[in-house]
Amino acid sequence: MSVDVAEPSEFSPRQNAVLEQALQLLVDGGEKALTTSGVARAANCSKESLYKWFGDRDGLLSAMIAYQASKVRTFERSGERLTYTSLHDHLVIFARDLLEVLAGDVSLALNRLAIGQSHRDGSKLGKLLLERGRRQIDRRAMALIDAGKRAGLLRFHDADEAYHTLYGLVVSDLHVRMLLGEPGLKDTARQAEKAVTAFLRLYGTDKVLAEMPILG
Repeated sequence: MSVDVAEPSEFSPRQNAVLEQALQLLVDGGEKALTTSGVARAANCSKESLYKWFGDRDGLLSAMIAYQASKVRTFERSGERLTYTSLHDHLVIFARDLLEVLAGDVSLALNRLAIGQSHRDGSKLGKLLLERGRRQIDRRAMALIDAGKRAGLLRFHDADEAYHTLYGLVVSDLHVRMLLGEPGLKDTARQAEKAVTAFLRLYGTDKVLAEMPILG
């Protein structure tokens, strides 16, 4: 049985709470703990409700990944006219959220599980992580930098290249090191600010560069 899974913005508070419980089960017990019976028991809901909301196990995993990705905030207010300050603030929020989500136990568990399954025929977790996780984050962040260009604050010929420069400045090789067991950053706010400052100096228009603090 499967159903079309809603976007995270359409999840109810109750559904979000169930997804949080499902994610915690995965962190605590691994793939074997992620059963409809286990999720229903942990979230104090019926299996019928799980099937109604998310469909089969793949649908539940898809919803879990999309919900986790939605924790990385970007730029959702249509019609907002960006200024240097608001663009900077949106970018810093994105960068800080991205670092905190990637460094969290949930994302590390999901990625390690996907890597462990990558050799299996028919494994869908890696594809779901890309389609419902990374690409959803990419899409929303690119909408932000596109809005920055329309506002005359950013200049670039290739939005995809500009975005991946931003992503690389924010994350660098940190996620790979954490997957291998290294601890995460102690100060995500500082790393986010450094990455955004570097990005704006690379892609900011004269209007932006004139408002940025002078390097000491």
